[in-house]
Amino acid sequence: MATTTIRAREPDGPRVFVVLLVPGLSLMSLACAIEPLRSLNRLLDRPAYEWRLASVSGDPVEASNGIPLPTMPLAEALVGADTLLVCGGLRIRAPDERQILSALRKAVRAGVTLGSLSTGAYLLARAGLLDGYRCTIHWENRAAFIEQFPEVVCTGKIYEIDRDRLTCSGGTAGIDMMLQIVACEHGEEWAQRVANQFHHERIRDRREDQRGGRLEHVAGLPVSVRTAIGLMLRHIEEPLSIAELARRIGLSPRQLERLFLRFEGVTPARYYLSVRIDRARELLLYSDRSIIDVAVAAGFTSTSHFSHWFKRLQGVRPSELRSRPLAALAGAGDARA
Repeated sequence: MATTTIRAREPDGPRVFVVLLVPGLSLMSLACAIEPLRSLNRLLDRPAYEWRLASVSGDPVEASNGIPLPTMPLAEALVGADTLLVCGGLRIRAPDERQILSALRKAVRAGVTLGSLSTGAYLLARAGLLDGYRCTIHWENRAAFIEQFPEVVCTGKIYEIDRDRLTCSGGTAGIDMMLQIVACEHGEEWAQRVANQFHHERIRDRREDQRGGRLEHVAGLPVSVRTAIGLMLRHIEEPLSIAELARRIGLSPRQLERLFLRFEGVTPARYYLSVRIDRARELLLYSDRSIIDVAVAAGFTSTSHFSHWFKRLQGVRPSELRSRPLAALAGAGDARA
């Protein structure tokens, strides 16, 4: 990659955001980060913000929906930049990762604020640039991310702004993060005006948790069922017996089974099994751990037993899921925005 000195912007010039596009990026995440800036520029009738789409080489980058996006070389894009956001999506590994990590570290040394959208936090973490910071990532990736980077404080919030690190869980949460920046730099009234342009009725702040996945409906369940599910989620690698689960929440196994059948339509054992398989799926897709390591992390002592139940609940064997091309994952309705 060409070497270019990163310089600060002119005092009265627009704040410059560079968005580094990772192949398979989420177009929704990208649009939600850029559109509030465009809208504010229009409302102010002046360029308060500028954005540049970048890749290491400057070649077009294909989003997860197959749309190619033009980019400029990252070294060129960073000239005069204030903030560099890494926009991820389906993939958590970039083909030119070594060059990207080097560029991220160089940007930090030059005083550029760093951030991420969706799975872009992986690259910041691999570069060692999230140590000592709060960050967030899409809920579907969070378990695998925490396991891979235990030293990083990864919350379940929709976005985190911690000093010179901006991380966003992706999707529409990007609107809220950028509106927070607009509010800080131009006032809450302008942020609300921008929100109104997108029929965004309420600007969420960083204290709000993400919603999605298995926990989406848990709040409406009886306390005993919620407690049992919480115990399952905390004991995946070493599963508790159903008798022990029941004992810990003060019920008999039969009482617990009746509650699960009534509110979830399955027995506690089958629900627990699906929790473990869901965790395995996350690790297969979003970590580099071997299949046998994933099986152990999901509480299975036998890879054949793991493979049997994985295929029964997911429809494919673990090796088949991992070998699927990016386009197949996108076409299958990947849950990440």
